[in-house]
Amino acid sequence: MSELVGDKRYHSKLTTIDCAKLKIRTYTAEPQRGEQQWKGEREARDAVQANRRRINGERGKRLLQNRGEFIERSLAHCYETGAMRRLHLRGRENVSKRVLIHAAGFNLGLMLRVSHGLKQPPGLT
Repeated sequence: MSELVGDKRYHSKLTTIDCAKLKIRTYTAEPQRGEQQWKGEREARDAVQANRRRINGERGKRLLQNRGEFIERSLAHCYETGAMRRLHLRGRENVSKRVLIHAAGFNLGLMLRVSHGLKQPPGLT
């Protein structure tokens, strides 16, 4: 893995430092926050500023837009249309299994439609 694209929930100093040490280029959106204090945190400052420089570039904007378009839209579809918002199961492990199966079914349906040249599910045509 050489690049990481994420939304603002995954932006932190520690994450950017760890990715920089592993030579992973981050394209993580920054949350709106006040002035940051960089005293004694030169490594963190350099990593965060490098990430900021990348996301403001043309490639970074395109990657973040694609993440929002493909990943977030797919997950929103699963949670809204697939009724995953109101999921009632006991235990995190069971919820994780359900989400995994639901996402796998969504991806399988998408791959089958693309391979057969269909743009929409059969019920929507």
